[in-house]
Amino acid sequence: MTQLTTDRLLAILHECAGEGDPLEPTDQPEELDFAVLGYDSLALLETLSRLKREFGIDTEEDEFAAVRTPAELTTLVNRLLARSPSA
Repeated sequence: MTQLTTDRLLAILHECAGEGDPLEPTDQPEELDFAVLGYDSLALLETLSRLKREFGIDTEEDEFAAVRTPAELTTLVNRLLARSPSA
């Protein structure tokens, strides 16, 4: 089963919405809020659309709206992948 990694998610965010805001070398981007990273709701919707196409997942709007960090989104996608019939 294919799983989403944080590195892949950050690459998708970059492809969909650009680089975001510069980070300090000590920052762990996977634990920072998307807003702190410089990604707005439009960037996240584009990223979600891409994740749906690439990974074949579907999520409830409220599930996605509750996600605040790349780590949380990675966990959500991987949980959905584990529940999918093809898993």
